Amino acid sequence: MGKFKKVLALVASLCMMMMLIAGCGADKKAADGGDKAALKGGGSNILYIITPSHSNPFFKTEADAAAAKAKALGYEVKMVSHDDDATKQSELFENAISDKAAAIICDNAGADATVAAVKKAREAGIPTFLIDREINASGVAISQIVANNYQGAKAIAEAFVEKMGEKGEYAELLGKESDTNAGVRSKAFHEVIDQYKDMKMVAQQTANWEQTEGFQKTETILQSNPNIKGIICGNDTMAVGAVAAVKNAGLQGKIAIIGVDGSDEAAAAIKAGDMTGTALQQAAKIAEMAVEQADKYLKTGSTGLDEKQLVDCIAITAKNVDKLKAFVYKE
Repeated sequence: MGKFKKVLALVASLCMMMMLIAGCGADKKAADGGDKAALKGGGSNILYIITPSHSNPFFKTEADAAAAKAKALGYEVKMVSHDDDATKQSELFENAISDKAAAIICDNAGADATVAAVKKAREAGIPTFLIDREINASGVAISQIVANNYQGAKAIAEAFVEKMGEKGEYAELLGKESDTNAGVRSKAFHEVIDQYKDMKMVAQQTANWEQTEGFQKTETILQSNPNIKGIICGNDTMAVGAVAAVKNAGLQGKIAIIGVDGSDEAAAAIKAGDMTGTALQQAAKIAEMAVEQADKYLKTGSTGLDEKQLVDCIAITAKNVDKLKAFVYKE
């Protein structure tokens, strides 16, 4: 009888272990969208591509790249812009739900403001794949594919410090406060620059990623701080505005300016000696990755990858700028 009880106990233990293993497997599948957790899409063959304004070449590049990849994979495409307006973005998500979209590719209008819209699409069975900007929630979008802003900003900050000769006054133009990228890039810039005690930031203003604001803010900063030797910018659009203001002040080539994005405008300014460098975000690559993952997810129920994915940036200076065109770097 004692042996029988031992056998029963062993069998019970084995059963418990099998149940735990099965449970863990189910959790893993649910985490990456497998089995019953997988969203099937709204029922149509439409892929919605929602980004900020296409007047910014970065966003136009990612939208065009996503659209080309989606069409190549057989999807109908709807490209729309939220213009960094969270309310308009919510309306566009509603339109996608009404159109029974298969999936949504989105460069969002706010880390917090976007969460509800992505959740609503998810409740309608439509998966969202985020590019360029993260949201402040996990397990809502299927993928969040962003440039490694921290790595890229640090890399180009090193070039800035070298250009400045490790000393002098400088200013900073910040991006939109609602965009997590603005804070990440600024922090990374300062982790490098603040190590040099002879470098002093004398002005810091938000220019909201915009070229016109970048120009205006730089004009004001230059008037108030005539000894400035450098300007760090959260993106290339603001940097191009800063370049124009510097030229207007008759200081062309005398002030070190860096940005982040890797735009053709920034490349031209680097070639002309008006900008020190930029950190290339591989916009086209990231957008194509999102579409490929959406296609795989819709077909198999899983991307096979982690939700959050980082794509390294490339520091662009006069040394390698000839290899950059349309946000694509070719060795």
